[in-house]
Amino acid sequence: MLEKSKMKRLNELARKKKEGDLTEEEQKEQEMLRQEYLAVFREGARQTIENMTVIDPEGTDVTPDKVKALRNKTVH
Repeated sequence: MLEKSKMKRLNELARKKKEGDLTEEEQKEQEMLRQEYLAVFREGARQTIENMTVIDPEGTDVTPDKVKALRNKTVH
């Protein structure tokens, strides 16, 4: 998760942008914070998918092979 102070700043910049008052420096800061936020979000989503197991109604593990491969790749 992105640090609270960074998330707060990103939200401040978003509000300020809606008002049309961002300086060039603030635009660069906002882009940097967005990229950091997206990287953290993507990593969390990847971890969630890798840790997922899909079970069908009969109790059989039907987790996609691609997910199993990702899981095995990160273990090694």
